[in-house]
Amino acid sequence: MERPDQPHIITDQDREFLRRCVDLAREALRAGDEPFGSLLVDAAGAIRFEDRNRVKDGDATQHPEFAIARWAAANLSAEGRRRSVVYTSGEHCPMCSAAHAWVGLGRIVYATSAEQLTDWRRRWGLGGGPVAPLPIGVVAPNVPVAGPEPSLEADIRALHAQMLGIDT
Repeated sequence: MERPDQPHIITDQDREFLRRCVDLAREALRAGDEPFGSLLVDAAGAIRFEDRNRVKDGDATQHPEFAIARWAAANLSAEGRRRSVVYTSGEHCPMCSAAHAWVGLGRIVYATSAEQLTDWRRRWGLGGGPVAPLPIGVVAPNVPVAGPEPSLEADIRALHAQMLGIDT
């Protein structure tokens, strides 16, 4: 599953998992939440855990990537965590990047970057969030990362525009 020799390459299998993340992001939006979704996939390619954003009730720490880190710490061995891959519709925020690194999870593959989201929000006349949009590699420099995936950018952008009531 994991390709340690080429951690920055996004494969067809990676794209399939990323599409599931987009589905989870769409599910989050339908539930009135911010459109983010993530998966934890083990070394054999099995989805072990999936979640979507759950911040609408006021707890801004209820990101799916943070939930994955907590689940993995409770349910996987250190080796299992290291060999796993986290797929996500949007690049981890600094909180989730730190949790990922502290728990010892493996590779991260994301559909869209924090830089892309920041750029969309700026173009839509919106300000930034309460936390700096630092790339994963700045917060967790030893975690292999792949992304963004250009084939999914329009889908993710449309979900964020829909959340904000913006015509694209």
